Amino acid sequence: MNQTYSYSLNFALPKRPKKRIKFVVLHYTGMKNELSAINRLQNPKFKVSSHYLIKKNGEIIILVPDLYEAWHAGMSKWKNYSLLNKNSIGIEIANPGHQFGYKNFSRKQINSLEKLLKNLIKKYQIKKECILGHSDISPYRKKDPGEKFPWRKLSKKNLAWWHNLDQKRIKKFRKIKISPKVDKTKFIQNLYKIGYNKLKGSQSYKNEKFLVKAFQRRFRQDLVDGKIDKECLLISKNLCSH
Repeated sequence: MNQTYSYSLNFALPKRPKKRIKFVVLHYTGMKNELSAINRLQNPKFKVSSHYLIKKNGEIIILVPDLYEAWHAGMSKWKNYSLLNKNSIGIEIANPGHQFGYKNFSRKQINSLEKLLKNLIKKYQIKKECILGHSDISPYRKKDPGEKFPWRKLSKKNLAWWHNLDQKRIKKFRKIKISPKVDKTKFIQNLYKIGYNKLKGSQSYKNEKFLVKAFQRRFRQDLVDGKIDKECLLISKNLCSH
Protein backbone atom coordinates (compact mmCIF):
# COMPACT_ATOMS: atom_id res chain seq x y z
CA MET A 1 0.00 0.00 0.00
CA ASN A 2 1.16 3.49 -0.82
CA GLN A 3 0.92 5.18 2.59
CA THR A 4 2.13 8.55 3.83
CA TYR A 5 1.97 10.06 7.30
CA SER A 6 0.41 13.46 7.83
CA TYR A 7 -0.81 13.55 11.40
CA SER A 8 -3.87 15.35 12.69
CA LEU A 9 -4.24 16.74 16.22
CA ASN A 10 -7.92 15.79 16.29
CA PHE A 11 -7.88 12.72 18.51
CA ALA A 12 -8.37 11.77 22.14
CA LEU A 13 -5.87 10.65 24.75
CA PRO A 14 -4.93 8.20 26.17
CA LYS A 15 -4.29 5.21 23.92
CA ARG A 16 -7.07 2.63 23.88
CA PRO A 17 -6.51 -1.10 24.25
CA LYS A 18 -6.37 -3.03 20.99
CA LYS A 19 -9.33 -5.21 22.01
CA ARG A 20 -11.64 -2.16 22.16
CA ILE A 21 -11.51 -1.77 18.36
CA LYS A 22 -14.61 -3.57 17.06
CA PHE A 23 -15.67 -1.59 13.97
CA VAL A 24 -14.42 0.12 10.85
CA VAL A 25 -16.56 3.08 9.75
CA LEU A 26 -16.36 4.25 6.13
CA HIS A 27 -17.02 7.84 5.09
CA TYR A 28 -16.75 10.06 2.05
CA THR A 29 -15.10 13.43 2.60
CA GLY A 30 -18.08 15.37 1.17
CA MET A 31 -15.99 18.39 0.16
CA LYS A 32 -15.30 20.04 -3.19
CA ASN A 33 -11.67 18.95 -3.36
CA GLU A 34 -9.15 16.71 -1.67
CA LEU A 35 -6.94 19.46 -0.29
CA SER A 36 -9.85 21.13 1.51
CA ALA A 37 -10.80 17.77 3.03
CA ILE A 38 -7.26 17.06 4.25
CA ASN A 39 -6.96 20.56 5.71
CA ARG A 40 -10.26 20.20 7.55
CA LEU A 41 -9.30 16.82 9.00
CA GLN A 42 -6.04 18.29 10.30
CA ASN A 43 -7.31 21.65 11.56
CA PRO A 44 -7.80 21.68 15.37
CA LYS A 45 -10.55 24.28 14.94
CA PHE A 46 -12.93 21.72 13.41
CA LYS A 47 -12.29 18.90 15.92
CA VAL A 48 -12.86 16.24 13.27
CA SER A 49 -10.58 13.60 11.79
CA SER A 50 -10.31 9.97 10.78
CA HIS A 51 -7.50 7.46 11.06
CA TYR A 52 -7.04 7.20 7.30
CA LEU A 53 -7.87 9.15 4.17
CA ILE A 54 -7.80 7.54 0.72
CA LYS A 55 -7.09 9.98 -2.09
CA LYS A 56 -8.48 9.67 -5.63
CA ASN A 57 -5.17 8.23 -6.84
CA GLY A 58 -5.36 5.49 -4.19
CA GLU A 59 -2.71 6.99 -1.90
CA ILE A 60 -3.50 6.44 1.78
CA ILE A 61 -2.79 9.22 4.25
CA ILE A 62 -2.43 8.14 7.87
CA LEU A 63 -3.88 10.93 10.00
CA VAL A 64 -4.26 9.29 13.42
CA PRO A 65 -2.61 6.06 14.66
CA ASP A 66 -5.10 3.21 15.17
CA LEU A 67 -4.82 3.04 18.95
CA TYR A 68 -5.96 6.61 19.44
CA GLU A 69 -9.60 7.65 19.22
CA ALA A 70 -10.11 9.81 16.10
CA TRP A 71 -13.18 12.06 15.93
CA HIS A 72 -15.04 10.78 12.88
CA ALA A 73 -18.31 9.14 13.98
CA GLY A 74 -19.95 11.82 16.15
CA MET A 75 -23.38 11.03 17.53
CA SER A 76 -23.76 7.41 16.51
CA LYS A 77 -25.19 4.06 17.53
CA TRP A 78 -25.02 0.46 16.33
CA LYS A 79 -26.53 -2.44 18.23
CA ASN A 80 -25.53 -1.90 21.89
CA TYR A 81 -22.68 0.46 21.06
CA SER A 82 -23.08 4.23 21.12
CA LEU A 83 -20.63 7.06 20.35
CA LEU A 84 -18.63 4.72 18.12
CA ASN A 85 -15.43 6.79 18.04
CA LYS A 86 -14.13 4.84 21.02
CA ASN A 87 -14.69 1.45 19.36
CA SER A 88 -13.87 2.13 15.72
CA ILE A 89 -11.36 3.02 13.07
CA GLY A 90 -12.50 5.70 10.63
CA ILE A 91 -11.61 5.75 6.95
CA GLU A 92 -12.40 8.80 4.81
CA ILE A 93 -12.52 8.33 1.03
CA ALA A 94 -12.12 11.43 -1.13
CA ASN A 95 -15.43 12.14 -2.88
CA PRO A 96 -17.43 15.38 -3.16
CA GLY A 97 -20.51 13.59 -1.84
CA HIS A 98 -24.18 14.35 -2.37
CA GLN A 99 -23.77 18.05 -1.74
CA PHE A 100 -21.10 18.72 -4.38
CA GLY A 101 -21.78 16.27 -7.21
CA TYR A 102 -21.50 12.72 -5.87
CA LYS A 103 -19.18 10.59 -8.01
CA ASN A 104 -18.25 6.95 -8.40
CA PHE A 105 -15.28 5.95 -6.28
CA SER A 106 -12.14 5.34 -8.36
CA ARG A 107 -10.79 1.85 -8.93
CA LYS A 108 -7.52 2.89 -7.30
CA GLN A 109 -9.39 4.04 -4.19
CA ILE A 110 -11.27 0.76 -3.86
CA ASN A 111 -8.11 -1.31 -4.48
CA SER A 112 -6.34 0.57 -1.69
CA LEU A 113 -9.37 0.27 0.57
CA GLU A 114 -9.50 -3.50 0.06
CA LYS A 115 -5.85 -3.86 1.08
CA LEU A 116 -6.34 -1.61 4.10
CA LEU A 117 -9.48 -3.46 5.23
CA LYS A 118 -7.76 -6.86 4.92
CA ASN A 119 -4.98 -5.55 7.14
CA LEU A 120 -7.32 -4.06 9.75
CA ILE A 121 -9.62 -7.11 9.84
CA LYS A 122 -6.65 -9.39 10.47
CA LYS A 123 -4.97 -7.08 12.98
CA TYR A 124 -8.05 -6.41 15.14
CA GLN A 125 -10.17 -9.51 14.42
CA ILE A 126 -13.00 -7.37 13.02
CA LYS A 127 -16.07 -9.19 11.72
CA LYS A 128 -17.35 -8.35 8.24
CA GLU A 129 -20.71 -7.37 9.82
CA CYS A 130 -18.79 -4.66 11.68
CA ILE A 131 -17.55 -2.87 8.55
CA LEU A 132 -20.08 -0.03 8.50
CA GLY A 133 -20.97 3.16 6.68
CA HIS A 134 -21.43 6.47 8.47
CA SER A 135 -25.09 6.41 7.40
CA ASP A 136 -25.52 3.03 9.14
CA ILE A 137 -24.51 4.40 12.52
CA SER A 138 -25.99 7.90 12.04
CA PRO A 139 -28.94 7.35 9.65
CA TYR A 140 -30.82 10.50 10.64
CA ARG A 141 -28.04 12.90 9.70
CA LYS A 142 -25.57 11.18 7.34
CA LYS A 143 -25.64 9.75 3.79
CA ASP A 144 -22.04 8.61 3.36
CA PRO A 145 -20.44 6.66 1.85
CA GLY A 146 -23.68 6.49 -0.16
CA GLU A 147 -25.35 4.39 -2.81
CA LYS A 148 -22.38 4.50 -5.22
CA PHE A 149 -20.15 2.75 -2.72
CA PRO A 150 -19.41 -0.86 -3.81
CA TRP A 151 -20.58 -2.80 -0.75
CA ARG A 152 -21.55 -5.83 -2.82
CA LYS A 153 -18.12 -6.00 -4.47
CA LEU A 154 -16.41 -5.83 -1.08
CA SER A 155 -18.69 -8.57 0.25
CA LYS A 156 -17.49 -10.95 -2.47
CA LYS A 157 -14.01 -10.60 -0.97
CA ASN A 158 -15.36 -11.11 2.56
CA LEU A 159 -14.70 -7.46 3.42
CA ALA A 160 -18.31 -6.40 4.00
CA TRP A 161 -21.75 -7.77 4.81
CA TRP A 162 -24.33 -8.33 2.07
CA HIS A 163 -27.42 -10.47 1.54
CA ASN A 164 -27.14 -13.73 -0.40
CA LEU A 165 -30.31 -13.37 -2.46
CA ASP A 166 -30.36 -13.48 -6.27
CA GLN A 167 -30.37 -9.86 -7.47
CA LYS A 168 -32.55 -10.47 -10.55
CA ARG A 169 -35.05 -12.60 -8.69
CA ILE A 170 -35.65 -10.18 -5.84
CA LYS A 171 -35.90 -7.20 -8.20
CA LYS A 172 -39.30 -8.59 -9.27
CA PHE A 173 -40.58 -7.64 -5.81
CA ARG A 174 -39.48 -4.01 -6.14
CA LYS A 175 -42.26 -1.45 -5.59
CA ILE A 176 -44.68 -4.21 -4.58
CA LYS A 177 -46.59 -2.94 -1.56
CA ILE A 178 -46.45 -4.62 1.79
CA SER A 179 -48.92 -4.84 4.64
CA PRO A 180 -48.78 -1.41 6.34
CA LYS A 181 -49.01 -2.95 9.79
CA VAL A 182 -47.65 -6.50 9.98
CA ASP A 183 -44.97 -6.35 7.26
CA LYS A 184 -43.87 -2.83 8.04
CA THR A 185 -43.48 -3.66 11.73
CA LYS A 186 -41.49 -6.78 10.80
CA PHE A 187 -39.21 -4.78 8.50
CA ILE A 188 -38.44 -2.16 11.17
CA GLN A 189 -37.80 -4.92 13.71
CA ASN A 190 -35.42 -6.57 11.24
CA LEU A 191 -33.50 -3.31 10.95
CA TYR A 192 -33.10 -3.21 14.73
CA LYS A 193 -31.80 -6.81 14.67
CA ILE A 194 -29.32 -5.89 11.93
CA GLY A 195 -28.02 -3.10 14.17
CA TYR A 196 -29.77 0.13 13.19
CA ASN A 197 -30.76 2.65 15.84
CA LYS A 198 -34.34 2.57 17.11
CA LEU A 199 -36.88 5.22 16.14
CA LYS A 200 -37.80 7.45 19.05
CA GLY A 201 -39.99 10.39 19.99
CA SER A 202 -42.22 12.77 18.09
CA GLN A 203 -39.96 12.74 15.02
CA SER A 204 -40.25 8.98 14.52
CA TYR A 205 -42.45 9.25 11.41
CA LYS A 206 -40.04 11.67 9.73
CA ASN A 207 -37.01 9.68 10.88
CA GLU A 208 -38.45 6.43 9.53
CA LYS A 209 -37.76 7.62 6.00
CA PHE A 210 -34.14 8.43 6.90
CA LEU A 211 -33.76 4.97 8.43
CA VAL A 212 -35.21 3.23 5.35
CA LYS A 213 -32.97 5.28 3.04
CA ALA A 214 -29.89 4.37 5.10
CA PHE A 215 -30.81 0.68 4.72
CA GLN A 216 -31.36 1.12 0.96
CA ARG A 217 -28.09 3.02 0.45
CA ARG A 218 -26.38 0.02 1.98
CA PHE A 219 -28.32 -3.03 0.78
CA ARG A 220 -30.59 -1.92 -2.14
CA GLN A 221 -28.50 0.74 -3.80
CA ASP A 222 -30.11 1.25 -7.19
CA LEU A 223 -33.35 2.61 -5.70
CA VAL A 224 -33.14 4.84 -2.64
CA ASP A 225 -36.66 6.21 -2.20
CA GLY A 226 -37.33 5.74 1.51
CA LYS A 227 -40.31 3.49 0.77
CA ILE A 228 -40.59 0.01 2.25
CA ASP A 229 -41.50 -2.49 -0.45
CA LYS A 230 -41.46 -6.29 -0.69
CA GLU A 231 -37.88 -6.34 -1.99
CA CYS A 232 -36.65 -4.41 1.06
CA LEU A 233 -38.54 -6.74 3.36
CA LEU A 234 -37.02 -9.83 1.74
CA ILE A 235 -33.49 -8.40 1.98
CA SER A 236 -33.96 -7.51 5.64
CA LYS A 237 -35.23 -11.03 6.42
CA ASN A 238 -32.26 -12.57 4.65
CA LEU A 239 -29.75 -10.43 6.55
CA CYS A 240 -31.33 -11.46 9.84
CA SER A 241 -31.05 -15.13 8.93
CA HIS A 242 -27.26 -15.26 8.53
